[in-house]
Amino acid sequence: MRLHASPSLIALSAAPLVVNSLQLPFGIDIQLPAALDNHINSIKSSISQIQVPAFINKIIDPTGSSPLLSLHRDLVAIPSVSGDEEHVARFLSSYLASKNFKVELIPVESPEYPKKRFNVFAYPEGGSRSAPILLTSHIDTVPPFIPYKDGLRTVYGRGSCDAKASVASQIIAVEELLAQKHITEDTVSLLFVVGEETNGDGMRHMNTLNMRWDAVIFGEPTELKLAVGHKGLAMLEVEAKGRASHSGYPNLGINANSHLINALYKLDNLKLPSSDLLGNTTLNIGLMNGGVAANVIPAFAKAEVAIRIAAKHFTDVKVLVEDALKGIEGVEATWKQPHYDPVFCDHDIEGFETIATSYGTDIPNLNGQHKKYLYGPGSILVAHGDNEKIDKSDLYEAVKGYKRLVRGILNAKAIVVADPAKSSETATPSVEVVVEPSVQVVEVKVEKVEIPEVPVKKVESKSDEEQVEYVTILPVDAVYD
Repeated sequence: MRLHASPSLIALSAAPLVVNSLQLPFGIDIQLPAALDNHINSIKSSISQIQVPAFINKIIDPTGSSPLLSLHRDLVAIPSVSGDEEHVARFLSSYLASKNFKVELIPVESPEYPKKRFNVFAYPEGGSRSAPILLTSHIDTVPPFIPYKDGLRTVYGRGSCDAKASVASQIIAVEELLAQKHITEDTVSLLFVVGEETNGDGMRHMNTLNMRWDAVIFGEPTELKLAVGHKGLAMLEVEAKGRASHSGYPNLGINANSHLINALYKLDNLKLPSSDLLGNTTLNIGLMNGGVAANVIPAFAKAEVAIRIAAKHFTDVKVLVEDALKGIEGVEATWKQPHYDPVFCDHDIEGFETIATSYGTDIPNLNGQHKKYLYGPGSILVAHGDNEKIDKSDLYEAVKGYKRLVRGILNAKAIVVADPAKSSETATPSVEVVVEPSVQVVEVKVEKVEIPEVPVKKVESKSDEEQVEYVTILPVDAVYD
């Protein structure tokens, strides 16, 4: 039998296989004989080997025909809950090696995570391990794993937004910058770390390797805006001790739950500092447990509290919290590590809206005097939820944004960093940190020559980036809300 690549057959080959059944409208299934089902599979297999024009591939498989969307799909499809990131790290290693990057898998060991874990560090073949600009994000996700789902304009799944969207966009951005010769091989490097969603152990491990960068671009969901900063974080464990007794004779015991409730009430009504830039300092009582049964006076109770610090320093918040808990019987509070002050980011590259975020990042976990940029696709409002998603258009825009950031850093003659964290209370003179560009700028003197005016038709010029327009031809598909 001779096969011809008709659109209907091509569409059939791209459609998902329905075993032993034919899907009809209104949810009606017709069971097919096994022989007919095998025959259909044979036809689809033959059709899949036919070479078709690229524009048809874009129609029948827009995700697979896009390097960006297909990379993002492959990343999201791999489960990588914190502590179990080995598979996605090895996938990234293979992918980057196939794109002519030199790749290092850097082991990260933590007592609480027995499985193998790796940070992925890469730089272009022929480039330098000490490239001045680093693009970085994290490959771990919060639980539980949610499978990849491809919608009409939106992608769903765990990590689709936080932060595999940033990972995919950063990689493609660097690939395009190299292909367009906007940067040289020794300009940038890539780092994708584990553990950002827990204690930041992946990024903190990099401090032991004595690596330095002029500027670091951190990828997180910022709605395609350049972050001016994010809140600090402090974690508090509150414990209450009592004495157990029969609930019919409460006078014989000491109720630890009652003491804990008293302590948490005071914390929940505590007036905490705020700032115009980052908003209010917020306190969340996130976890509580105590007691063994309803008819037993509880001898022990515990709660865990997260404080997002918007103004001043951790020490200022620490004093307020500890003062509030003074004198409460049987209550002890312990500050957990790590904690950090509010983080202020560089936002001196033109062409971006700005945003202040309330979530934490790996920025404070990486030591050094580098400039700090925070940018990425997607919204934190859907991250960590059961409806985590990202618009496909945001992925394409993020590629443009990362390219603009890299070029902006390179083109800067000198950049002055002013730390907004230093308030007028501390009359410390501002310090200028000057970062020389990686590409030397040479000024050329031009002699002025008078030329008669000639009418010239004005032509608007556009950059290479603006001349490229991403067009995805999408098939009719279910829309997931």
